[in-house]
Amino acid sequence: MQSKTMMDDTVRDKIIAQPAVLLDDKDIMRALVAANEKSMGHNIVDLRGIAMQRLEARLDRLEDTHRSVIAAAYENLAGTNQVHRAILRLMDATRFEVFLRDLGGDVADILRVDAMRLVLESLAPEDDPAIKRLGDVLCVAEPGFVEEYINRGRTLATRQVTLRQHRPEAGRIYGDKAAYIQSEACIRLDFGQGRLPGMLVMGAEDPHQFTPQHGTDLLAFFGGVFERAMRRWLS
Repeated sequence: MQSKTMMDDTVRDKIIAQPAVLLDDKDIMRALVAANEKSMGHNIVDLRGIAMQRLEARLDRLEDTHRSVIAAAYENLAGTNQVHRAILRLMDATRFEVFLRDLGGDVADILRVDAMRLVLESLAPEDDPAIKRLGDVLCVAEPGFVEEYINRGRTLATRQVTLRQHRPEAGRIYGDKAAYIQSEACIRLDFGQGRLPGMLVMGAEDPHQFTPQHGTDLLAFFGGVFERAMRRWLS
């Protein structure tokens, strides 16, 4: 007996006219290969089919990698634009009080952080009226505080930027927002020879916003620009 293939003439003519349409459709090609293997029986090993499966799996992995690289590039570009906008906003200030106010306001909003604090080591008391006048964004601490806060008493290699998931135990830096902070970025600041160091702290309610696995190049660049601006204000 002979079996007659039943296919609509319109579909058949369209396939003959445009065979590339089938070749570009992975689901149809997979079904055709499976039908071919089934017609050969279970006792025959189709090496060509196995090779196609492996090539298809490799292609899927390459496509996933390609998508990941593109997504990372867009994310990096967006982060770069954020940092550039924040730096331009800092440069608009003409007085130190305005500089600090913008740091805790517009700059923090641009960088999408929930708290921004500038920590300065100083011998002056924290309740000095001149310091109080500068607002909540400025935190004055005793010499050695920056090193202790970042390293938590451990002897570690000096890094300009430290990212970590962190819940502050007290509100000395973050004040009333301390209870909501879940992660933070700590940027060491060098104000030049003869001056005590400082630290710029960014706090976030999202525990995954700052983690050790994230890159620090953009934050290091922001910190470098910020400390140079601070040197001018301090002089």
